[in-house]
Amino acid sequence: MDYFPVFTQLHNKPVLVIGGGEVACRKVDLLLRAGAAITLISPRLHPALQKLASQQKLRWLAESYQPGSLGGYYQVWTTTDDRELNKRIFQDAQQKKIWVNAVDDPAHCDFITPSMIDRSPIQVAISSGGASPVLVRYLREKLETQLAQNLSLLADFAGRQRNRLKQHFDTVDKRRHFWEQFFRLPQVENAQSDDVLEAAFVQLLAQENSAKGTVCVVETGTDVEMLTLKALRLMQQAEMVLYTDEASQAGFIDLCRRDADREACSEENLLHTAEALLNQAVRVCILVRKGRTSASLSAFCRQHDGEVLPSL
Repeated sequence: MDYFPVFTQLHNKPVLVIGGGEVACRKVDLLLRAGAAITLISPRLHPALQKLASQQKLRWLAESYQPGSLGGYYQVWTTTDDRELNKRIFQDAQQKKIWVNAVDDPAHCDFITPSMIDRSPIQVAISSGGASPVLVRYLREKLETQLAQNLSLLADFAGRQRNRLKQHFDTVDKRRHFWEQFFRLPQVENAQSDDVLEAAFVQLLAQENSAKGTVCVVETGTDVEMLTLKALRLMQQAEMVLYTDEASQAGFIDLCRRDADREACSEENLLHTAEALLNQAVRVCILVRKGRTSASLSAFCRQHDGEVLPSL
């Protein structure tokens, strides 16, 4: 991993932008959306930036960059096409331990900005570390068509219900299970108002929510891309992943839910281990190699209303 992905809070934090052209326009727009307190240094300004300055949405210093310009800033963006100036700003910022981004000049960046899909407060960031911007743009376009436009509505509603839900469910796992059911309701997926979400929320709370364990078996082949959508969904819901061969199943294990527990288990002990977990109301996903699902394991799944998903 060449870069560590992180979202940073810029609300009311002093940010310096150096340069006043079209590139600066794009960066200033994003920084304003994040609530940054922007100072812009440039002898001249693009008309769009002049308008923002006249509206007091940013502070404009009509001057060229000097080493003393960096004092007191949380973050620095240099948007010039002068590589030597970018290098000098980067070196000055390094001495003051200030994060700096030189646009289109990765060698002089402490951080880079990803391509964004914004459904605030839901944000999706995609980056190739500068290796292939065109591929990143292609992926962003694909994801835009997959992500619902009502994600902002869903996220805002869910955020307001956190304390309310704690009154009904005393553990994180129970609350997580509730939300997984809630977000999969058809009326929630298509909701366009808080009233629809509230009705679904109340209805689901009123249902009998006695937690019980679940089990599924996913056969693993040699290509993770051959997993069915259903298999991937069940892997993402599991709280415990039992696997039988880490060497050949590593890619499949990585696709399971990030916070799920993982345990290597021999094929002989699968049933015993899974039974104990089900008795603790744990959602279990068992990974077995292609063609190695035994008759007893299949019967165990059927007994507990689980599914066996063969490898394609």
